[in-house]
Amino acid sequence: MKISIIGTGYVGLVTGACLAEIGNDVFCVDVDPRKIDILNNGGVPIHEPGLQEIIARTRAAGRIAFSTDIATSVAHGDVQFIAVGTPPDEDGSADLQYVLEAARNIGRYMNSFKVIVDKSTVPVGTAERVRAVIEEELARRGLADSPAHRFSVVSNPEFLKEGAAVDDFMRPDRIVLGSDSDEAGLRARDWMKRLYAPFNRNHERMLTMDVRSAEFTKYAANAMLATRISFMNEMANLADRVGADIEAVRRGIGSDPRIGYHFLYAGCGYGGSCFPKDVQALIRTASEMGHNLRILEAVEAVNHEQKEILVNKIVAALGPDLTGRTFAVWGLAFKPNTDDMREAPSRRVIAQLLARGASVRAYDPVALNEARRVLAMDLADAPEQQARLHFACTQDETLIGADAIVIITEWKEFKSPDFMHLKSMLKSPLIFDGRNLYEPEAMTELGIDYHSIGRPYAQLADI
Repeated sequence: MKISIIGTGYVGLVTGACLAEIGNDVFCVDVDPRKIDILNNGGVPIHEPGLQEIIARTRAAGRIAFSTDIATSVAHGDVQFIAVGTPPDEDGSADLQYVLEAARNIGRYMNSFKVIVDKSTVPVGTAERVRAVIEEELARRGLADSPAHRFSVVSNPEFLKEGAAVDDFMRPDRIVLGSDSDEAGLRARDWMKRLYAPFNRNHERMLTMDVRSAEFTKYAANAMLATRISFMNEMANLADRVGADIEAVRRGIGSDPRIGYHFLYAGCGYGGSCFPKDVQALIRTASEMGHNLRILEAVEAVNHEQKEILVNKIVAALGPDLTGRTFAVWGLAFKPNTDDMREAPSRRVIAQLLARGASVRAYDPVALNEARRVLAMDLADAPEQQARLHFACTQDETLIGADAIVIITEWKEFKSPDFMHLKSMLKSPLIFDGRNLYEPEAMTELGIDYHSIGRPYAQLADI
C-alpha cells in the first residue's frame, strides 16, 4: 500500500520504518528541514534500538522516502498517518495545533479517497475536529460534494515503549482501531485491516471499536500504567518508614495474576513524552466535563514529589548545604535505551543538587548531547550553577573527586560495576540508588553506605 506519514518524530519514524519493512511504499514528511536532512544523509534524529538499521534497509530497497514536500506527501498516500506532536498546553490540555494543521494540508491537496489516521495521542473528539477541518478546506476548493474527494478519519493510537518501540510495533499485543460505521468508515476499516494483516497471522490482534472509544483507550492505558508506578512509589516511601523491603513486597503482590509484575518497580518517578502529558490531558478533559479524576490527580502529585526523593535522601545523609561536594550522576534519560530527556527525573535532581551548592559530574550512555541541550535551557538563568555541571564521557570519569554516586536511570552497564574500584575512586563509599539496582545486604558487606528506594538500610558505623 502507499502510505504517507506526517511527522518524523518518535511515533512517525517508527511507524513509517516498520510499515516500509513489511513491504509498503512509505513517504515521510516533516516541516523541519533539519530532521529531513539528517534522515536523507543516513542518520536518525532520535535514538531507538533497531530503527536506524530498518531505515537504511528500506531506503536501499526504495520503500521509504523523506521530504518536506507536503503536497507530494498528500498525493502519495492512500492512507495518511498524522503522527505529529501533541505537547501539553499551559493548562495541561493537549495542544492540537499541529494535528489540525496536518489535517488542513490534507484538505488542501487531496484529490482522491483518503483514509486519515490519527496516530498521535489525541483527546476524545479529535477525529471530529480533524474531519471538520478537512471538510472546511474541501469546501473552500469547491469540492465539498465531490464523490472523488471522500475520506474517513480513523483512530489508531500507538502503544510503543521508548527503547523497545520497533519490537512493539512488529509484535504488537493489540492493534486498536476506531472507525465510523458509514460506508466510508467501513471502507477505511477494510483498508486498515489489510494494512495490518501481516501482524495478525498468528492470531487476531486488532480490536475494532468506535472512534471516541479508541481515542479514550490510549489515555486510559497510560493513566493505568502511571497509576501503578505512583502506587508502588507511595508503598516504597512507606516501606522506608516501617522497615519493610519493597522488592519483597513487589514479588509478593506481583505473583497474584490479577496484579502481575509489570510497572511495579519503585523508583524516582516516571518521565518521558507520554505518561506526564497524557495524565495531565486526561485530568483536563475530565475538568472540562465538570468531573474530577481524583485518583489521577493523586498519581500526578505523587510523581511530582517522587522526583525529589533522591535529593531528600542526600540531604538527610549529608545535610542541606552541599557546597563543596561533588556527585557522580549515572543516567540522564528518563529511561534506558533512549535519549529522551522530556520530564526526566535527572533534570530535577541535578537542578536541586546545583541549587544546594554541589557540583555534578553526569554520564549517560546515549543521552549526553540531548542532556547538554536540555539542561542548558533549564539552567539558562543560573550561569554559576551551569559552571558546576560537567558531562563525563565514561562512568569512571564521573568518579573523579566525587563524594557519592547518584543513580537515576537503570542502564544495563550500571548493574554490575566493580564495587571495589568504585570505593577506591570515591571520597567515601556512598551510593544513592534511585532504581534499586543493588542488594542492600551485599552493599553492607562490601562496606558501601547504600541508600535505595523502599529497601532496608543499615548505616555503616565508620561512615
